[in-house]
Amino acid sequence: MTHLARNSWRIFSFIFIVALITISSCKKDEPQDDPNIKPDENRFTKVVLTEGMDEPMEMTFLPDSRILFVERKGGVKIFDEKTGEVTLVATIPVNTKYTNKEGVVREAEEGLMGVIVHPDYEKNNWVYLYFADPVDTQHVLARYELKGNTLVEESKKILLVVPTQREECCHTGGGMVFDQEGNLYLTVGNNTVNPRSGSSNLDERPGFESSDDQRAPGNTNDLRGKILRIHPEDDGTYTIPKGNLFPVGTEKTKPEIYTMGHRNPWRPTLDSETGYLYWGEVGPDASIDSIWGPKGYDEFNQAKGPGFFGWPYFIGDNQPYNKHDLATDTYGAPFDVLKPVNESVNNTGLRELPTPVVPAFIWYPYGVSEVFPMLGSSGRSATGGPVFRKKDFAKNAPYTFPAYYEGKWLIVDFMRGWIMAVSMDENGDYQSMERFLPKETFSSAIDMDFGPDGALYILEYGSAWFRGNSNSRIVKIEYNAGNRKPNVQVAADKLAGAVPFTANFSSAGTNDYDDYDQGKLSYAWSITEAGGATIELQGEEVSHTFETAGTYKITLTVTDTKGESNSASLDLVAGNEKPLVSIDFKGKNQTFYFGDLSMDYEILVTDKEDGSTADGTIKKEEVAVTFDYVPAGFDPIEMASKQSGAESQAILNIGRNLIEKSDCKSCHQYDTTSIGPSYAAVAQKYPNTPANASMLVGKIINGGSGVWGDHAMSAHPQLSEADAKRMVDYIFSLNEVQATVSSLPLVGKINPKVPEGEDGEGGYLLRAYYSDKGAGNITALSGEDFIGLRNPYLDPQLSEIRQGVQLLTTPSVNFFMVGDQSYVGFKNIDMTGVKEIMLYLGISDRVDAKGASVDIRIDSPTGELIGQTEKVTKAPNGGFRPPAGVSRTEWRRQNSAKPFATLKEVTGKHDIYFIFKNADVKGEEILVAINEIQFKN
Repeated sequence: MTHLARNSWRIFSFIFIVALITISSCKKDEPQDDPNIKPDENRFTKVVLTEGMDEPMEMTFLPDSRILFVERKGGVKIFDEKTGEVTLVATIPVNTKYTNKEGVVREAEEGLMGVIVHPDYEKNNWVYLYFADPVDTQHVLARYELKGNTLVEESKKILLVVPTQREECCHTGGGMVFDQEGNLYLTVGNNTVNPRSGSSNLDERPGFESSDDQRAPGNTNDLRGKILRIHPEDDGTYTIPKGNLFPVGTEKTKPEIYTMGHRNPWRPTLDSETGYLYWGEVGPDASIDSIWGPKGYDEFNQAKGPGFFGWPYFIGDNQPYNKHDLATDTYGAPFDVLKPVNESVNNTGLRELPTPVVPAFIWYPYGVSEVFPMLGSSGRSATGGPVFRKKDFAKNAPYTFPAYYEGKWLIVDFMRGWIMAVSMDENGDYQSMERFLPKETFSSAIDMDFGPDGALYILEYGSAWFRGNSNSRIVKIEYNAGNRKPNVQVAADKLAGAVPFTANFSSAGTNDYDDYDQGKLSYAWSITEAGGATIELQGEEVSHTFETAGTYKITLTVTDTKGESNSASLDLVAGNEKPLVSIDFKGKNQTFYFGDLSMDYEILVTDKEDGSTADGTIKKEEVAVTFDYVPAGFDPIEMASKQSGAESQAILNIGRNLIEKSDCKSCHQYDTTSIGPSYAAVAQKYPNTPANASMLVGKIINGGSGVWGDHAMSAHPQLSEADAKRMVDYIFSLNEVQATVSSLPLVGKINPKVPEGEDGEGGYLLRAYYSDKGAGNITALSGEDFIGLRNPYLDPQLSEIRQGVQLLTTPSVNFFMVGDQSYVGFKNIDMTGVKEIMLYLGISDRVDAKGASVDIRIDSPTGELIGQTEKVTKAPNGGFRPPAGVSRTEWRRQNSAKPFATLKEVTGKHDIYFIFKNADVKGEEILVAINEIQFKN
């Protein structure tokens, strides 16, 4: 080899090594998609897309970042991610009621239950809807053309009809999914009443056919309680694909059946790699094993092929029910899982049922499961969820999950609020599970699937059954595989003042999740006067002296090592000092109203430029002082923080908050037309007169139609006339110039009174507000102070500090404490004069609650102990509903355990912690439910 060749080789080798080092260095900075490395939680972002729907049921994805979803009462809607707008496409006539044997009409679970688009939607515009026929007792699978935002009624073709009954509620199914061969899977519920025993439905007595699940889920000749598999054809019919449970022509069978023996199968999904079918299935209510058989279990199930999944004879891992003759109320032997037979008089299908009976994949009761303890304990309602396969998404899909989740099944429970990632082995058998995003809660998730962009979408039904909920929503979980922008925090020690003054600015709390950016962020500050020059500063903390009056924008821009940046800003006013407003409450407790007939107060306002109320330079009529009743369900302190000033009348904002809490946003917006008119349009149409107020209150409570279009306004019978009147008052205010509020004196007495129509369970808000006169061309600044007096019965949902809390949100809120040393805390509670605390606790066998004692501490969970309760393990059982004439609040108090603690003397404001203790529990077992906490003076 020549000398030149040797040198060339050395140069090449050097360059090659440098390149390798460079590549290696770059790879250290970039996250690798290693299936064995769990991604950081902070790589996932939870985004709320839209809220306030009317019983959303199922969703499916359209091209161009649009989501098609359906609502139980018949609404077909499209949400456009690009614009953030929801469009009503159509309203399908559906049945939502049933009439029981006594002739009483009640709400059923049925209506518009499911939706899915055809795999070739971009070519044929076909969508499939599953709904309850408005006239005939049947559920219908129909195909429509969806062109743009128009559902073409003339294109409707009915593919499939499922005969049903409407004498009893419940369980409809309606979940749909297509496989890669164009076969459509449809879940169909058992269409059966829930038995009082919370057990299986095996009632063969004449006249009780709707209470016998042997006539549907256990019947090979009935479509209910099944998962059907059909192949929709272009002409609007369907054919039967090969591989279903019963070949075409088999006597006493339905060839559409793929799996049978289901109680309430919910949202199905298919693993695109294996073809296995997965779904959630809601089980019966029994909380303990009994003479009827095993306790109730919800299930997450897997079908590797067609099969019989056991109901109504078996549940969970094939635990058998006992034969039960309800006519004689006698019991027989357990059903034989090796030779299942259907001998019911209501059976029209085969006697011998398919074997082997397929056990549940995952099963869990109300209490903690010994097999799957991670699922915790609480109410339960297994929904389902998707199996992640990376190949299902385009390479440029921006939010595709990492390889760590490859092949995992993501499951969600409607009641419990968690998402679990379930791992299977190479045979598809259960291996393990772990919680996905454990710090997040996904309440009332009725559907969950991956979108074309790779993000995980969750459809949340909302808190209460059979009505629209303001907290119903579509949520998406986005994954960021690359560099993350800095998270910027900016603060100042002073944002207003007379010139000259110096303000100190801090970036404390700013961070970056990427390790390679730690300690390497750059901080650039800009101080810009409106219409003037900009001053640039560098550093994590900076100071500046303002010598010229004006308004300024303070912006901090933080840049990482990849050149990506994020910003945060503050507004500052120089040339005017903010006024100080204070309320002297004369030694009274400033958190709770303990029933005083009158209370003394004094208001003091000082302002550097304007003077003071003490010397009369600020006139008493320039200060707005108000005292208002705050209804139960609203926190006076939260109400105060939402006001822009006392003069804006807190009572009007109570009306707005009632609107926000209702389902009104499903059909109305404040100043734009939606399904119904805007509130501004209503205010303009109807002058504020007693007659119009009474008419609108009636429409809100009773519903109405024909004034603004064809869409009927829903009734709201659960609203009191007082609350409906508040809503109307707020709507009227949108078309009025507000008159000056009649203000209280600066020194005086307040006399708390409960307004007519209220229950007295609310609180009070005393508020003082002053807007100064500005300084030359400098804008006016305002100051305020308030005292929010809560009802001494505190709702645990007002707690700001929580550990070991589990919320069951449907049909009413249950606030469970889970695990030893779980706690809740309330911030800034005035303990002056508080001598005793009583807790109202629910301890239910239904969720296997274990009971607890309670430590009460101040300022931290390990702070000074000021009181303790005895351990309680039982509470009165008054049933599920209050008797006639008894309010729900009073009923819950009567049926609570009531441990109490006598307190050490404590004065002033503190954070108060309630620590729930039971050293005998294992893991996340439910201890108690907190109904209320009463502070006594």
